[in-house]
Amino acid sequence: ISKLSMIPVVCVMEWILHSKHYSREVKMSVMVVVIGVGVCTVTDVNVNLKGFVCASLAVVSSSLQQISIGSLQKKYSIGSFELLSKTAPIQALSLIILGPFVDYYLSGKLITNFKMSSGAILFILLSCTLAVFCNISQYLCIGRFSAVSFQVLGHMKTLCVLTLGWLLFDSELTFKNIMGMVLAVVGMVIYSWAVELEKHSNVKTLPHAKNSLTEEEIRLLKEGVENSPLKDIELGEAKG
Repeated sequence: ISKLSMIPVVCVMEWILHSKHYSREVKMSVMVVVIGVGVCTVTDVNVNLKGFVCASLAVVSSSLQQISIGSLQKKYSIGSFELLSKTAPIQALSLIILGPFVDYYLSGKLITNFKMSSGAILFILLSCTLAVFCNISQYLCIGRFSAVSFQVLGHMKTLCVLTLGWLLFDSELTFKNIMGMVLAVVGMVIYSWAVELEKHSNVKTLPHAKNSLTEEEIRLLKEGVENSPLKDIELGEAKG
């Protein structure tokens, strides 16, 4: 449920922080995706205070992080790898400091009491390697598209997990799961169409925006050009 709430939270936070507005088609497609993934994944709900607090913090912090990734890349015109190299050390330091305390709060056990083995070390290194690739793909996707598009793509990952579980591990796939997956895929197709439609509408309104200068602004621009000093540059002039 917390994963499903990511898209609405990201949309609301982008509207609050950056005054970003979404078209009716985008909102409709996002709702179709959320409903489809909810139908095929949510079975029973058991809510407690600790889980609710952790889920709420995770949703809000993840939404802020993803919105910040896109805004920083656009504001400073930097690539995803450059931004990742700046933020990864801060993330690692915060996990080293806060991680053991959060882990003890959730599990009631200290991480120092865990007995390390060769298998545990292997899977820790594998997990860290996969996390690096996951962060790279996240920064690339958000920088190229948006945080909402990244969330829609993340729900496609959920559908792939369900499908591979059915193919490889003989997991149960009911008619309800299949209908939810079909509905989610339809919503993703509608979302792609809605985003392209929004881009074309923005391109059409751009020429009108270019010609929307007032007479006062045109006069000031002309005065600035006429009053700007011009300097003659002689090439090849030798210094005496």
